[in-house]
Amino acid sequence: MANMNVDRETLRELADEGNETALDRLADLADAADDVVELSELLDEGSMHAGFLLTRRAAATGDLRELQRISDAGYDEAGNELDRLLKAPTDEEKD
Repeated sequence: MANMNVDRETLRELADEGNETALDRLADLADAADDVVELSELLDEGSMHAGFLLTRRAAATGDLRELQRISDAGYDEAGNELDRLLKAPTDEEKD
């Protein structure tokens, strides 16, 4: 099978027509380009994959506000990750 290089415009058209795989591919491209703004827009369009990618980024940096925003946008796992971070003992509590 030939390796196809699909352009962003075609992916966008397919995503606009409801193709979730194209939406996921756009999210992967935005993630690879470190384009958090586009990832956020894709999440707002309903891309749960974009929510996953944004959650992974926010959890890695401990960005609690961003996790709350992602959760509010409909990606429930961000809320779970937020709860996990909030319940984790702080350095002061460990002493």
